[in-house]
Amino acid sequence: MKISYNWLKEFISTDKTPEEISHILTGIGLEVESLEKVQAIPGGLEGLVIGYVQDAQQHPNADRLRVTKVDVGGPEVLQIVCGAPNVAAGQKVVVATVGTTVHPTHGEPFKINKSKIRGEVSEGMICSEDEVGLGESHAGIMELDADAQVGSLAKEYFKLNDDYLFEIGLTPNRADATSHLGTARDIAAFLRIAVQKPDISAFQVNNQDRTIPVTVEAQSACPRYASLTISGVTVQESPKWLKERLAVIGVRAINNIVDVTNYVLHELGQPLHAFDADAIQGNKVLVKTYPEGTTFTTLDEVERKLSADDLMIGNAEAPMCIAGVFGGAESGVKETTTAVFLESAYFNPVSVRKTSKRHGLKTDASFRFERGVDPNITVFALKRAALLIQEVAGGQISSNISDIYTSPVDPFAVEITYRNVNRLIGKSIGQDTIKEIIRALDIDIIRESPEGLSLKVPPYRVDVIREVDVIEEILRIYGYNNIEIPTQIRASLNNSVRPEKDTVQNAIAELLTGNGFNEILSNSLTSSSYAGSLDSAVKILNPLSSDLDIMRQTLLYSGLEAVAYNQNRRNADLKFYEFGKTYFYEEGKFSENHHLALFITGNQQQEQWNQKANSSSFYHLKAVVDGLLERLNIKDFTNDEVISQELVYGLQYNYKGSKTLVKFGAVLPDALKLTGVEKEVFYADFNFDVLLSLVRKNKIVNKEISKFPAVRRDLSMLVDKAITFGQLKQIAQKTERKLLTDVNVFDVYQGDKLPAGKKSYALSFVLQDEEKTLTDKAIDAIMQKLIHNFGKEAGAEVRK
Repeated sequence: MKISYNWLKEFISTDKTPEEISHILTGIGLEVESLEKVQAIPGGLEGLVIGYVQDAQQHPNADRLRVTKVDVGGPEVLQIVCGAPNVAAGQKVVVATVGTTVHPTHGEPFKINKSKIRGEVSEGMICSEDEVGLGESHAGIMELDADAQVGSLAKEYFKLNDDYLFEIGLTPNRADATSHLGTARDIAAFLRIAVQKPDISAFQVNNQDRTIPVTVEAQSACPRYASLTISGVTVQESPKWLKERLAVIGVRAINNIVDVTNYVLHELGQPLHAFDADAIQGNKVLVKTYPEGTTFTTLDEVERKLSADDLMIGNAEAPMCIAGVFGGAESGVKETTTAVFLESAYFNPVSVRKTSKRHGLKTDASFRFERGVDPNITVFALKRAALLIQEVAGGQISSNISDIYTSPVDPFAVEITYRNVNRLIGKSIGQDTIKEIIRALDIDIIRESPEGLSLKVPPYRVDVIREVDVIEEILRIYGYNNIEIPTQIRASLNNSVRPEKDTVQNAIAELLTGNGFNEILSNSLTSSSYAGSLDSAVKILNPLSSDLDIMRQTLLYSGLEAVAYNQNRRNADLKFYEFGKTYFYEEGKFSENHHLALFITGNQQQEQWNQKANSSSFYHLKAVVDGLLERLNIKDFTNDEVISQELVYGLQYNYKGSKTLVKFGAVLPDALKLTGVEKEVFYADFNFDVLLSLVRKNKIVNKEISKFPAVRRDLSMLVDKAITFGQLKQIAQKTERKLLTDVNVFDVYQGDKLPAGKKSYALSFVLQDEEKTLTDKAIDAIMQKLIHNFGKEAGAEVRK
């Protein structure tokens, strides 16, 4: 959400700087993600000055050009060649001097250089509106008032004020802060100052010549509907102040009527809609639903089929607007509009959310209605908008306000106790302070007692309905940083009992972090385009967007999105890990599975003067996987080629041939392309539930390093291509359980010099006795048994 600093100051009187306001907002829960200086007009007219045209003569070599002498308040008069038909001596004009960069209304900025135009020197440019972003006109140069001061800055003449834009990461529960008024209320509560609302005392009904009756048939979906009519308006371009105010927060100006409705929406948080009164057939407005499949063309010229549950604003003949979401093409304000029917309503949030989702329409209005607007500001916003329309478009209020509000929304009744306030905050902050903050938050204190307070919370605070919610508000305004952290923790960390899962997870996290990995935490909601099978997907009934419509079935894609995010910001060398759940719906049952995912991509080592860059590979990932299992003392697993729809190649470790412990390898190019990842990624997926069950069976025993030496022997053997190293390792471990401590493969060869269907393995075996030094006789006996069993069980031929 975008908030203007200058606009905020119309609601609160404070000398706090934008930076100080930014810290205040973040401290009270409205996190400021960015703060930037902005200009309503691109470039802010920097470098432009007011000049006086002393002389204007015909260009000797061009019929449409004139050579002018312009005084800009400097030591010398400038010669400027100008092609505008209206340039003449005696004018006050806007001049862009040499070196100035001008920002036109349309097109790219360009720099003014000293040049020759058809043989005559030109030392600047006399500007038209569109050349400096002040408007659309390019018929000629701007002619300023006679009292314009020569040499003064154009930005001062046009009264351009720099502004500051807060980008606030608004959480879904803070519907009350979706406006400048709402944000100002929070700042005022923190500073204990008053909020100054716009003055609407000048509102009055001029006549009742254009009354349009309203009937609300769907009262549950529309608890409140207020309206009035304004006649005799002139639809035109908005005045400069209005366009600039909207431009700062990124809203495009359309016309003066529509711009006023957008202005009030961002000012007060109340969406409005203006209809062309002459387009309301039958001179009546109906708030109702229409039959399933009714066609309706929206403002974007798209024909849509309505649901029987879509709340619509219609006339006697047809629907005109999707309530709280989007207007219609036929009933909107046009250049020919002379009378406006103005709507200010409170729609049911659930109804708006479902309709918005159903039609894939996300608008500023639906954003606010979905979260819950203030039902008590409806008429105030209507009057405010009507006065602004009269100011910028003329006209008269030609009807009484129609306010249909059959079931008023009551404030939330909440009881709080001082004891609970102090207990949850962790500090006694005093009863007077508690009451002061509550009043500053616009919460009414109905009754007081020595134990606590009875409160009425205004309906616009849709998230404050329980005692704990009020306590959270008190703490938010009091300041989290004002709660002192005790210097002593009265607990014994060594004796604390922690769940086994957390213990194992922390041990793994420490190992991975120590090896240069960073932990990520991704959303469990994801896109159905990532689903392996939609039949087994856990679907969200009312998803916020199409990108978050199912529960994830794998940790791969959320991790790849994090990889893509970093790669797009020139951070390509990555090592991530994530603990998370996957979700499935199979055979009428829901299931959750815990997983651990690892991601490696980019370089392991950057290029330097004495070494080349070392790219990540499958074996870097394998070393991490093996190291993690070794750290957890998990050994009894088989090593097989991976079977996965996510990996091009890789391995999988199966425990006792049945349970898959981990799958790891290179990610499929299709998955990389789907998430926008540009480089190869290596991925490991641990079944954390299986991992945890195996750890429970393990007992890691510490022992002294053996006093007796280990011995290594190597064997080279010829085997069928189908034989894997995992099979050979399993045979070796069964053959010698006591003295064989390690088996490894250090060479694999397949080529023309070998018989068809064969490959060569070179294995190393480490033997060690904890009680004595091994003799050659004992070692040879073990090696002979290995050779025999390799031949018997794997058909291996030992190569001499």
